[in-house]
Amino acid sequence: MIGLLGACGGDPGGSDAASDAASDAASGATGGAETAGEESGAPPSESDSGDGDPGESDTAESDSGTPVDLPEEPEPPLYTGDPLPEAPPGEWNWVDVPGAKCIDGSPAGIGVRYGISDELVIFFEGGGGCFNEATCGLFYASFANFDQLTFDLIWQNTVLQGGLFSTTNADNPVRDWNFIYVPYCTGDVHAGAAPNTSVPGFAFGAPQQFVGYSNVHEFLDRIVPTFEGTSHVLVTGISAGGFGAAFNYDRIADAFGGSKVTLIDDSGPPLTDPYLVPCLQQTWRDLFNLDATLPADCAECFSDDGGGVYQLAHYLADKHADQTLGLITSEQDLVIRTFFGYGVQDQGGQQCPPGIIELPMKGPYFKAGVYSLRAELSGHDNWGTYLQGGTSHTSISFLSYYLNNVNGIRMVDWVANMLEGQTSHVSP
Repeated sequence: MIGLLGACGGDPGGSDAASDAASDAASGATGGAETAGEESGAPPSESDSGDGDPGESDTAESDSGTPVDLPEEPEPPLYTGDPLPEAPPGEWNWVDVPGAKCIDGSPAGIGVRYGISDELVIFFEGGGGCFNEATCGLFYASFANFDQLTFDLIWQNTVLQGGLFSTTNADNPVRDWNFIYVPYCTGDVHAGAAPNTSVPGFAFGAPQQFVGYSNVHEFLDRIVPTFEGTSHVLVTGISAGGFGAAFNYDRIADAFGGSKVTLIDDSGPPLTDPYLVPCLQQTWRDLFNLDATLPADCAECFSDDGGGVYQLAHYLADKHADQTLGLITSEQDLVIRTFFGYGVQDQGGQQCPPGIIELPMKGPYFKAGVYSLRAELSGHDNWGTYLQGGTSHTSISFLSYYLNNVNGIRMVDWVANMLEGQTSHVSP
């Protein structure tokens, strides 16, 4: 911060009374300015530290009188919450996280399972979306009120035991890792920062809390202090959680700046424009406030027509060139085709706002979009893709993680290679 410069005022030969009067006047003026600033709510000036003392200068003088730049002070840590509670390895535990909330405003939290290594998996759950009357009507009930009871009764003893969650399958490269489970209860692909929002045509439960991205900040405030110094973080998720893993990867990689941070997005393909039509992207931008959660310095992510979300993939590859990024998807994923179909009319035009009932995007059209995306990603050495034939949706948290085989390459082996930094593009 640039320091305040003193000014020589007054006659050196003046009387003590005059000096005292000048001093009192200056003191009163300073006090008045501080009071005015406090009353108006104005922030301290750049040259003021905020406590009434001049700020420290960012320059100094050498012995010869030449200005010398001082080193910048390090930024304070962004995540400073309490570490997560300790627990025995191998047991899932639910942790309420104050400040995090579901779409209906109910409290949210995360699942934690400690492993026997220092590496960490952050897994984003999937489960639909809420952006119009039809989608919110289908999925709203599944988003609301995800708490410890939901976690204990439904998830930890079933869903969180298979696929990459397995601690017993020797083929699983992350079987010994620590796990964070981020539930999906906001309907915004973990990317929203829009509290108290109403969905046009959907009055139930209004207003909605599209705060998935905001929640992740609260989660990281506990996760980062707990696993500070970890050697490797895998950021992954399925479906909406695949999109969420990609949307949140940048800040997770920054938070664990000294670590290897790998991205595996399962079934959350950000298709290129025009396959993912810009007007549908604009609908999500407006409803979820995506323009506030996409990286501000990703200029290409913000197109005038609402498109450009896929440019995030290029941004991540360029900014995190020493990290490994991966995408898993089926060539004609029926679930994602259904959601993307809300913005498509006649497979090439745009229908916005999204219709109440819409047919899925046609399979060949979606497939063309998948290969258009892969062509973009293949321009980066640190992106890899695993494409499967057919219409299936999500794999890594299920048995298919071990069974799926494309041209002799099992998915689990491809993931293991990606964790070692060995990227490849696999397809039928």
